[in-house]
Amino acid sequence: MKEASSRQGRGSLEMSDYRPADKKKPINLISVNPTSIVRLLGALAFLLLLINIGFQLTVYANGKPDLYGARFFYFDSEDNLPAAYSTLLLLISALLLMVITVLKKYQSGAMVFHWAVLSAGFLIMAIDEELSIHEELIEPLRKILGYDGYGIFYYTWVIPAIVLIVVLGLFFLKFLIRLPVKTRIHFVVAGAVYIGGCIGVELIGGRYDELHGKENLTYSLIATFEESLEMTGIIIFIWALLVYIADTIKDVQFHVEGPKDQVSRAGGVFLY
Repeated sequence: MKEASSRQGRGSLEMSDYRPADKKKPINLISVNPTSIVRLLGALAFLLLLINIGFQLTVYANGKPDLYGARFFYFDSEDNLPAAYSTLLLLISALLLMVITVLKKYQSGAMVFHWAVLSAGFLIMAIDEELSIHEELIEPLRKILGYDGYGIFYYTWVIPAIVLIVVLGLFFLKFLIRLPVKTRIHFVVAGAVYIGGCIGVELIGGRYDELHGKENLTYSLIATFEESLEMTGIIIFIWALLVYIADTIKDVQFHVEGPKDQVSRAGGVFLY
């Protein structure tokens, strides 16, 4: 494997020509394999899923709603491990999008604004995932709508969410078309899986909640399926971003400037 400092391929930044003052010291290099990263993220998500299902089956089979530890792994609860993991996945996406934004700014400037909007959007999604801000819209929207039979729109926050998705879809359409075909397909698949969970399954869960409530195994499994799709969609998106960086940028180098009387140190990340 070549050192990142020796690579001068397409997509390198001006700062990629940086060399440490002491040429005898090699540049620190971290190699990242997108498939390995995604396998790890997927394995962690699957482990959380199995623990959650185990707890929920125990809770409803034995009639122990207050079973110790169940809430900490329940996919439909807040302030627990699955919620924190979902937030982490969104933050990783936001960080990767920010990296791409900076790199695109140095390359050609093409569609930089769209990459930046995506990065900011995923940061907002991470904050919302952690604080559940969207759920605060349910009761105010019900009062505005002013009727009782909500059907699949029982969780009324999905109404403005659907409108927002349509608007953003139109905004990013040109951006999506200009992406490499492989990346475009990856993005569409990731988006379809994620939206299928957070909107599609949410509509079903809302209707079931309206008819039968939440305190039952069926609703628990619906909510688990929803959150699983969301996690899967984000993991696919992270993989798509890593593959995009590997295909178009190859390696990313950085250096940290210390005090003027000290030698700066350089580092690099190489995706393959």
